[in-house]
Amino acid sequence: MMEEILAILLAVAIAAALYYLMKKAMTLVINAIAGLITLGLLNYFNVLAWFGAPDIQINLVTVLICALAGLPGALVLVLLHLVGIAI
Repeated sequence: MMEEILAILLAVAIAAALYYLMKKAMTLVINAIAGLITLGLLNYFNVLAWFGAPDIQINLVTVLICALAGLPGALVLVLLHLVGIAI
């Protein structure tokens, strides 16, 4: 009897942990997609040319920064690019 109750409690705890992790993971995925779309739109519409800067090259490093940091990462990339620090 005690083993069944312990197994049910363990299953509920695992289900709650998985729900929490999936909820956080979806937030990270949406934020990463927003960052990558922001960089793509900035390059497509040549927004940085208005400030006299070339487009941001989309390479492995910029994709990783946007994927990990999302929209704030894209904004940091833009600010660094405008200051003259190329990544």
